[in-house]
Amino acid sequence: MKCSSLDEVRSNIDRIDDQIIRLIAERTDYVKQASAFKKNEDGVKAPARVEAVIAKVRKKAEKYGASPDMTEKLYREMISGFINMEMQEFKKNK
Repeated sequence: MKCSSLDEVRSNIDRIDDQIIRLIAERTDYVKQASAFKKNEDGVKAPARVEAVIAKVRKKAEKYGASPDMTEKLYREMISGFINMEMQEFKKNK
């Protein structure tokens, strides 16, 4: 969609940010649920799974025209935060 003003650009960015945050909240719920299925802390950290997710999102970034490097950095930061949160859930439930 071609915007005709900076205000329109900002409005669209705000709309997208709202969608992204809603999806992060939804992902948070699933991460918390995942901790119940993990048998140990290594299962929570799951480095092989992290790398599989990174490879997948890099490919999706290329497919959709986003920067794979920026996408990887964002996902690594997000995954790190989710792992910390999931570890807290895991310890609380075990």
